[in-house]
Amino acid sequence: MEIGIDSFAAVLKNNQGETISSEQSIKELLERIQKADEVGLDVFGIGEHHRKEFLDSAPTMILAAAAARTKRIKLTSAVTVLSAIDPVRAFQNFATLDLISQGRAEMVVGRGSFTDAFPLFGLKLEDYDELFTEKLDLLLKIRENEVINWKGRFRPALYNQAIYPRPLQEKLPIWIGVGGTPQSFVRAGMLGLPLMVAIIGGETHRFRPLIDLYRNAGLKAGHSLDQLQVGLHSLGYVAETTEDAHEEFYPGYAEMFTNIGKERGWPPVRREHFDSQTTKLGAFLIGNPEEVAEKILRHSEALGGITRVTFQMDNAGLTHEKLMKAIELIGTKVSPIVNGK
Repeated sequence: MEIGIDSFAAVLKNNQGETISSEQSIKELLERIQKADEVGLDVFGIGEHHRKEFLDSAPTMILAAAAARTKRIKLTSAVTVLSAIDPVRAFQNFATLDLISQGRAEMVVGRGSFTDAFPLFGLKLEDYDELFTEKLDLLLKIRENEVINWKGRFRPALYNQAIYPRPLQEKLPIWIGVGGTPQSFVRAGMLGLPLMVAIIGGETHRFRPLIDLYRNAGLKAGHSLDQLQVGLHSLGYVAETTEDAHEEFYPGYAEMFTNIGKERGWPPVRREHFDSQTTKLGAFLIGNPEEVAEKILRHSEALGGITRVTFQMDNAGLTHEKLMKAIELIGTKVSPIVNGK
């Protein structure tokens, strides 16, 4: 199983609780990606947001900088908000990243959990699903064909138009990032694309019916089970002890999600809710290395087998030093247990 980290390039605080500069935050993020590579993690993903607290509005720029500092780790989006970008440009960006990284680029595409990109780029929220469907169709056609003939509703048509550069990999990996919408699972299965499931709350095993929908749709469309890979993206953090992991992660997590909740009408985060997510069945991968590894294996069994797990850690207000230590523990202790090494 591949083990990795996802980051939203959050602006962090130092050990004195002071917010550090954007410049320093990016510098430290690149150090964490390099660390992940050094300790043997398989993948590092950068999200895409257009908000003050995150620095990931241009994720391929960060990934390209990371490519120059790493040797083997896969570099991916987490996720590319495909609804709000021209698929031609998205493909060109990631094909270029693939060349820079010598074949280590991937994409996870989705509609995004925030809607900031829609007004920013002059898009209508009522077109939310249609935009994604049309742009995914074009992106996949570009991946398969150097010369494109295509016509849609939201973008000017393409007639005998060649798209360059082409990636180093024969087929640039494209995953579909999903939340809890059944239609999204079915669509990914019908297309035979690997699935990255964001589970940031509830009990992970409850997503099994949706993953079964995905696999059944894929098999019905003629795709093999080997092609229908499932990845899991979860909030997570690893420390030497479970108590340390919980106590260090909770304050920043509560602050971040309470603030987001004010925008979306959610109630403030309470400790009992957090604690329910760190139980054996809860979604959060937070604890000591052995406990987290066991939970990953339990989640995999409950979901019918998963091939990738990514930890989302840096939106909980943790310092760079704590994140670096967590990455080390995930690479040197959690991953070997999960993979029987």
